Amino acid sequence: MTANNRGRIVIISGPSGAGKTTVLAEVLKQAPVPLVKSVSTTTRRPRPAEVDGEDYHFISAEEFEKRRLRGDFLECFEVFGSGQWYGTLESEVDKGLQDGKWVVLEIDVQGALEVIKQFPDAITIFVSPGGREELERRLRGRGTESDDAVERRLEEAYHEMDQADRYRYQVVNDDVRRAVDEIRNILSSNCNTEKKQDD
Repeated sequence: MTANNRGRIVIISGPSGAGKTTVLAEVLKQAPVPLVKSVSTTTRRPRPAEVDGEDYHFISAEEFEKRRLRGDFLECFEVFGSGQWYGTLESEVDKGLQDGKWVVLEIDVQGALEVIKQFPDAITIFVSPGGREELERRLRGRGTESDDAVERRLEEAYHEMDQADRYRYQVVNDDVRRAVDEIRNILSSNCNTEKKQDD
């Protein structure tokens, strides 16, 4: 799927609190390649200001299960304890690839490993906050969750950080502008590599 007329898959992961969504939003504005974000599908209800088809594709649990059994998802999973499902539709990604776009998936480690099985040449980037202490400081600093909820998030985040070496690139987000520049450079270098292979 990486023939000359097709795009590339870019996977960005990182624990809650790493700031990957903020970084990705800036990368999308400044990307040196035709980068588009894949819109994930979820069974949870939209939050205030979220737009269907832009933030997520919001569908019922019944519709999600039907599509999951039909094999429509490149990856999908249930968020532990919430009963809500999230997934990446193959059709969403394939359309972008056929249009020659670089399709970026902002997904967790579990989903990323599933996609990598199908696209081993995907450009994989893990965004971290720089260390466990910094991550805990950020999560507790939000002040939006109970101590128990923060502890659960930290446990999950530490597990994800332990998987960082399974990604081709690791970016520390201790400064948003620097992290954005680093990811832009990663994309540029892969674009140049592709050109050399074509030559």
